[in-house]
Amino acid sequence: MLAVGSPLGLQGTVTGGLVSAVDREARLGGSAMQRVIQTDAPINPGRSGGPLVNLDGEVVGVNTAIATLSRGSGSIGSDSPSRSTAR
Repeated sequence: MLAVGSPLGLQGTVTGGLVSAVDREARLGGSAMQRVIQTDAPINPGRSGGPLVNLDGEVVGVNTAIATLSRGSGSIGSDSPSRSTAR
């Protein structure tokens, strides 16, 4: 998967990662998010709203949130799916 965005004010950046789960229910900030794609691609501040793209070039989600205890690299990225599955 490729996560596209502008983290920390840097324009046009792309990072890669793997999908860990689809249709995951995540609790972020006390709110439940259902049917998210869990990825290890960095979803850093500023990357939210950018597309999550599979290796076929198809947009499968929108970078939405990051769950972290330290705001560091030990985190879980969550993406709202643009369709029912990510390939």
